Amino acid sequence: MANRKSNKFHQNALVLKQILKRCSSLGKKHGYDDYGIPLDVPKGHFAVYVGENRTRYIVPISFLAHPEFQSLLRQAEEEFGFDHDMGLTIPCEEVVFRSLTSSMVR
Repeated sequence: MANRKSNKFHQNALVLKQILKRCSSLGKKHGYDDYGIPLDVPKGHFAVYVGENRTRYIVPISFLAHPEFQSLLRQAEEEFGFDHDMGLTIPCEEVVFRSLTSSMVR
């Protein structure tokens, strides 16, 4: 049973790495490193854009392990896809996103 959980975690980690890689296709623009990662994002974090105003949030990579955040990523892929230069856009209201992520920090 532990092996099955470990395998499932490994599969999820690979899928999430692929998602992050696809969303980081911003190219070499000012303020980005050679991999398209924004220079102002600390190691172990990534940027997302939320709500109608596309407010930018920097969130820890550990959020990727939370089922609620994974659900948001699936919704983002369905609604926006990941192959665009707009960054990772989360399709929910900011107040909902803040409430959800604040419960993950605990």
